[in-house]
Amino acid sequence: MNIEKIIKEQRKYFNEFNTRDINFRINTLKTIQRWIQNNQDKIFDALEKDLNKCDAESYMCEIGMALSDIRYQINHLKKWSKRKVIIPPFSQFPSIAYKYYEPYGVTLVMSTWNYPFLLSVQPTIASIAAGNTVILKPSAYSPNTSSLLKEMFTETCNKDLVTVIEGGRHENEEILNQKYDYIFFTGSSSIGKLVMSKASENLTPVTLELGGKSPCIIDDIDNFKVSVKRCMFGKLLNSGQTCIATDYLFIRDDLKERFIEEARIIIDEFFGENPLNSSQMVKIVNKKHFDRLKNLIKDEKILLGGESDNKTLKIEPTLIDIKSKNSKLLQEEIFGPILPIMTYKNIDEVIEYINEHEKPLACYIFSSNKIIQDKVVQKCSFGGGCINDTIMHVIPHNLPFGGVGSSGIGSYHGKYSFKTFSHEKSILKKSKSFDTSIIYYPYNKLKLKLSKLFLR
Repeated sequence: MNIEKIIKEQRKYFNEFNTRDINFRINTLKTIQRWIQNNQDKIFDALEKDLNKCDAESYMCEIGMALSDIRYQINHLKKWSKRKVIIPPFSQFPSIAYKYYEPYGVTLVMSTWNYPFLLSVQPTIASIAAGNTVILKPSAYSPNTSSLLKEMFTETCNKDLVTVIEGGRHENEEILNQKYDYIFFTGSSSIGKLVMSKASENLTPVTLELGGKSPCIIDDIDNFKVSVKRCMFGKLLNSGQTCIATDYLFIRDDLKERFIEEARIIIDEFFGENPLNSSQMVKIVNKKHFDRLKNLIKDEKILLGGESDNKTLKIEPTLIDIKSKNSKLLQEEIFGPILPIMTYKNIDEVIEYINEHEKPLACYIFSSNKIIQDKVVQKCSFGGGCINDTIMHVIPHNLPFGGVGSSGIGSYHGKYSFKTFSHEKSILKKSKSFDTSIIYYPYNKLKLKLSKLFLR
């Protein structure tokens, strides 16, 4: 596949103003929406083959969220895309100012394998909604979903509007050697650095949706079972293969043993007595990551779980007792159903630990104490999070989702997706019926005095 030629043809298509019409964008989104609605069984099948996701989880976490986002874009696109009137300062009298949302042009969307359908569709439809063309590169680790995405966009979009490029490392290298007008990447920090490095060669703007060590803190006993259930859900959804998963737990030291017992009961409720035989348990994406996870826990003190199945690539929900801050489990994002547990006496210990490390993508605090809630939210820097829940801050369309520092650059979801893929163009329209000599040469003390008056 000649990627350079594809980009050239997309740029020509864009420069002919084919994507500027709002109705064209809306109709394209509606076509994609209908395809998803009519082909859910195909999507279920692809996700089951790639990750062993059951239909309910696939709909809740991928198909349903994609459809919800498309509906939101369709319903709000005309309003978002209207020019916005801005009142200029008095120094520019008589004038009026406008703000336009203008598409960038040819965009590259590189998605990942853990939510391979959702994390490909969301940024792609956002880019279309903003008036761009899209080169979509899904992950080679989820080949069935990648193939289905190619089928979907081939059947719903002109190839000069959206082209899906499958493949692995070779294709990624070739893709990144091209010039784009915007790059949206979801994946690991290590690859994110490479993407940003390549983008910098052409001064291409980027959004990087990465990850990190997202902490969960349980500080009190109020509705304790709910706290444990929500914490474990945030860990075990998609077998922990979620960028905003609970990566490690800080729990007040007097609550630790009770947490372990409650977690044991909840895991049984979720997956039965033998989670490895449960159809609800998502598999680890491939042998490489399966072996990496097994290696992470081999020298650790296992409090619960720890068993695995080499044939199905499943790992039991596992709780680990962390005795040393040098544990390998605290050095890298886990991305699996393994929860390291640390205890504390004072919340300031937790805040200090979080702030000594890279800024996480998410942070979760379970507490009924508003002072402690505010302390964590205000003193710790992280992308976003929840108080008394996990994961759910990604649901509202009117909340931006993104990281900070090493956990990402930029944000999206809802209107923030449209803004991410749009350039805000500013225009000042001045009347020629009146002109002031203040701004013109030669300058003198009077003009200095008047400048100070008008530019306050």
